[in-house]
Amino acid sequence: MVTVAYLPIDEPKPVAPNLWVVDGGPMSVAGMPIPIRMTVIRLADGSLVLHSPTRFSFPLRAQLEALGPVRHLVAPNTAHWSFMKEWQGHFPDATSWVAPTLKERPAVQKAGLKIDQVLADGAPAAWNGEIEVVVVRGRPIAEAVLFHRASRSMVLTDLVVNVEPEKLPGLLKIGARLVGSAAPGGKAPIYARAAFKAGGSEAAAAAQRLVALDPERVIFAHGRWFEQNGREQLQQSLRWLLPA
Repeated sequence: MVTVAYLPIDEPKPVAPNLWVVDGGPMSVAGMPIPIRMTVIRLADGSLVLHSPTRFSFPLRAQLEALGPVRHLVAPNTAHWSFMKEWQGHFPDATSWVAPTLKERPAVQKAGLKIDQVLADGAPAAWNGEIEVVVVRGRPIAEAVLFHRASRSMVLTDLVVNVEPEKLPGLLKIGARLVGSAAPGGKAPIYARAAFKAGGSEAAAAAQRLVALDPERVIFAHGRWFEQNGREQLQQSLRWLLPA
């Protein structure tokens, strides 16, 4: 039996000091079941940042609260926000950070998503400068990338998709290869690449800044993330966006 998700699901798995991933899913995208991932960063004050929250459950909440108080929720791009509202309901005092352009989406407005801060380039004082943000702006998509300085870990969402074909059923293996998102050299799917490339030289310069941060590891929402040689693998996966 094919297992698309990265087991175990819905529990924090340590990656580096003060850094965890929570694998979930699968979820369906254009009819393709793909895994989904949340990243958890603990700041020096002990509080947690939840990047791209996955589905809420009370057992997961208990495991996270054992790591620290949840004080920041992040919707890092214009697609990854659907689970945020439920987390906001359980953590009403947490600050909600969102990618640029997210608040302009009619579906977001209709859902009544709480938006406290819009992510921008830099190192937010609320995160004690421990996390650097680089915004990659396409049209109409935008993604805010987090770089956890202490662990040299970069956290993306859809700028890289690296789904392992052996974890997909039947003809979906071919589909992953056709859209360019099959491991080991997966990229954002072709439609997302077109949206990001529409950002022109500004998007290309942002991609170049990501590589220049020299990450040791690169975590993203879908597929096998880069556990080592982060800079080299990121550069390869972003070659479609980087300046010539």
